[in-house]
Amino acid sequence: MTTRLWGYRDEVGYTDDLDLIGFHVEALDGRIGHVIHASSGGSTGCYLVVDTGPWIFGKHAVLPARAVSRIDATRRTIVVDRTRQEIKDAPEPGQLLRHPETGDLHRLGGYYSKFYADGKV
Repeated sequence: MTTRLWGYRDEVGYTDDLDLIGFHVEALDGRIGHVIHASSGGSTGCYLVVDTGPWIFGKHAVLPARAVSRIDATRRTIVVDRTRQEIKDAPEPGQLLRHPETGDLHRLGGYYSKFYADGKV
């Protein structure tokens, strides 16, 4: 299921040896939390699980790799091209933290794909 939505864009600065756990995540309109899990591909594609802390009452948000617009390894910060509200409105992540399921990825993919012109999940 590796498609454009579940892969990093070439220009963001991602490399396979970069450990993103603990990086702060910045939305277009402010910080949303920090990365607690980063899928590095395989059959599920690449995505980040972000602990949002008190911002949305300790929930986790899942962001497809395509949402990442820049990675600053020096500042340990990831900038995404979505607003806080768009991230908050995304479907619940289900079991993506430990055991990604195709249904969860399709549901999240359907939500996030509407933000990209090609609409590819």
